[in-house]
Amino acid sequence: MLTLDKDRVVAALAEEWKVIAELCAGLDEADWAAPTDCPGWSVQDNLSHIIGTERMLLGEPAPATDAGEAPHVHNDIGRINELWVAERRPRPPAAVLEEFSEVTAARREALAAMTQADFDAESPTPAGTGSYGRFMRIRTLDCWMHEQDIRGAVGRPGHTGGPVVETVLDEFACAVGFAVAKLGRAPEGARVLISLTGPAARDWRVQVVAGRGGLVAGFDGGEQPTVTIRTDAHTYTRLAGG
Repeated sequence: MLTLDKDRVVAALAEEWKVIAELCAGLDEADWAAPTDCPGWSVQDNLSHIIGTERMLLGEPAPATDAGEAPHVHNDIGRINELWVAERRPRPPAAVLEEFSEVTAARREALAAMTQADFDAESPTPAGTGSYGRFMRIRTLDCWMHEQDIRGAVGRPGHTGGPVVETVLDEFACAVGFAVAKLGRAPEGARVLISLTGPAARDWRVQVVAGRGGLVAGFDGGEQPTVTIRTDAHTYTRLAGG
């Protein structure tokens, strides 16, 4: 089970919440209503979704509201997400932003009270059973991805480098072997170099052995890659994150 340094992950998550709050504080009414790349969700809906997830992590039940039927909802998690979002649609953006600040402050307090042992404890995560720390790194990724959804909708690009983005890419790295071998159907023996450019530049080397893709420090025998994929880190995350 993957365990992670509590201070580093919590610092990244708290910083991400701060960035989102500052970004949203500068939005006007039209910005809040702008559609995003998340099907059926506006900018305000994205923030409402983050609020809902953090409230669930505080132990609060999903609201008893009627979210109706939506074509972009395909599973139980999606239906629960819609409950939090639908409940907040009638609210003014300023109230939603204020709630975001309140709930993330409560979550920061809860995380600060945890020990490293608590952080290492087994927990359900969106990637299956893992550590609570892994879950919080995935939360950082999810919040940053929704930040980018908001930025794209309102035409304010940014925050494509720094500690938060490094944390996000560390989480993406956990799935890159699967993406290459299973989703990309790379053949046996393939050596794939994914070279990310920009402020968060890094290289991932994936070798396919027995049908499974694994990250390696270097290819066997110093061989050259059979395929090289080069793109900026932001574009990679938009494509890989769906």
